[in-house]
Amino acid sequence: MNHLTTACCAILDQLTATVSQLSDDAYTFPSQTLSGSSVGQHLRHTLEFFVCLEDGFAAGQINYDRRAHDKEIESDRATALRVLDRIKTFVSRQTDDRALVLEVAYGQQSDEAVAIHTNYFRELTYNIEHSVHHMAIMKIGIREVAPQLFIPADFGVAASTLRYRGEVTVEAH
Repeated sequence: MNHLTTACCAILDQLTATVSQLSDDAYTFPSQTLSGSSVGQHLRHTLEFFVCLEDGFAAGQINYDRRAHDKEIESDRATALRVLDRIKTFVSRQTDDRALVLEVAYGQQSDEAVAIHTNYFRELTYNIEHSVHHMAIMKIGIREVAPQLFIPADFGVAASTLRYRGEVTVEAH
């Protein structure tokens, strides 16, 4: 496995372990801290980017704006866990980079897309960074809705931050 795949699978494992510990109520509870959104909604959003990558991989074209907004992922932990497992299987099987086209539309008045040349490893990197960002948000929500839940210290923390923290500790001695 390459470094990106390993990093991605570690993140997916952290998400799986955390979601497995949540109760159904905590998973779907509208967090005041998260402006009324739930941990499940943030997980669904995160996973759907991976689903777009998976779906677009075969076709060679990705469009994150065309996410399904699948309410079942955000409301049913078992469904979310199955999607996590499927994504991990997909990511684990991709050993080679591949040219892709990313469609993006940033206009507020039009959904006309621009095609950008990219590749699988670049998009996997984007999905890793996007996941870490949403995991940090999920951690805040989990602390509100399930304060008793154990969350690893590195959950939702970028690898570069973890390395930096390690360097600071070493330098301080």
